[in-house]
Amino acid sequence: MADVKLQGVAKAYGAAKILHSIDLEIRDGEFMVFVGPSGCGKSTLLRVIAGLEDITGGTLAIGGKVVNDIPPAERGIAMVFQSYALYPHMNLFDNMAFGLKLAKMPKDEIERSVRQAAKILNIEHLLERKPKDLSGGQRQRVAIGRAIVRKPEVFLFDEPLSNLDTALRVRMRYEFAKLHQELKTTMVYVTHDQVEAMTLADRIVVLSAGQIEQVGSPLGLYEHPCNLFVAKFIGSPEMNILDGTLVSADALGATVKLASGATLRCAVNATRAQPGAPVKLGIRPEHLKEGGQGNTIEMKVTFVESLGGTTYAYGEYPGADDTLTCELDGHSHPQPGHALTLTVPEDRAYLFDAQGLAFERHTSAGRA
Repeated sequence: MADVKLQGVAKAYGAAKILHSIDLEIRDGEFMVFVGPSGCGKSTLLRVIAGLEDITGGTLAIGGKVVNDIPPAERGIAMVFQSYALYPHMNLFDNMAFGLKLAKMPKDEIERSVRQAAKILNIEHLLERKPKDLSGGQRQRVAIGRAIVRKPEVFLFDEPLSNLDTALRVRMRYEFAKLHQELKTTMVYVTHDQVEAMTLADRIVVLSAGQIEQVGSPLGLYEHPCNLFVAKFIGSPEMNILDGTLVSADALGATVKLASGATLRCAVNATRAQPGAPVKLGIRPEHLKEGGQGNTIEMKVTFVESLGGTTYAYGEYPGADDTLTCELDGHSHPQPGHALTLTVPEDRAYLFDAQGLAFERHTSAGRA
């Protein structure tokens, strides 16, 4: 196993800068996930660690050894791509053993390594089959097995589940978590799916436009996003954002007047703000409560989704960045055109200044 340290790492193609002075430490044995929108640089950052892209600035070290000029094969890493890239004419055993044969490893060691990896991945009974005879999930296991037999210090995964259907993705998330528990090897995983990130990661790196916005535990990012970008990116459905103006601000909280005229109290440390300043109020759909008195807003329902145990109601609201969304109990069925009163718990409200920076929240659970 090994840690991975990036100091001031940059990547550019001519005048086009892709990564901007990345500083990051991935701990030994950690499961780190890179997330961000398309084009944010997450796959490029992974390829830089793998050695598939040269860096144009900074220092990259794996296991305490600077690897800027070391080729991929000598970095102690193994990479699993979005495409399985299996040899169609070989059975699974030979697909997994191919790299070991090229390295001229003794036959008995190859046999032992392949069967041990197959046992971990529960594909021992498939080793004589060819890729065309397998499901997508089984092929992905073979691709992972091919990486395991190399016994790398660091595993790199580039959106490995994106080609699978929804049910299989859920199953494979469990398999990845189990694999990390068994191998206890450093793993770096790229995905655009924040559900994968939240369920798999020890820590998440949120990227935007080639820069790190925030690094933290899944719960830490959810509870305490540092800015508006992270707040909207982490959480599903996306956080509701409402325009407002500060009425009062102190260390214990802030009072915000919304574009609708409603006034809400937020449990944040707002000492750096002045009354009259423009702000944005963030409310997660799952934190809105139907009914109540005080600290409430009223939404006109335009569309309802009933998913059995959960109902999502969507509506118009003055000053909202987009359609206002609230998550209700599955037994609740508001009708389009209906006015819905929603309570906003003070300790569940988020507040951001004009630059999009978050005010520190006071929550009953404390800081994650």
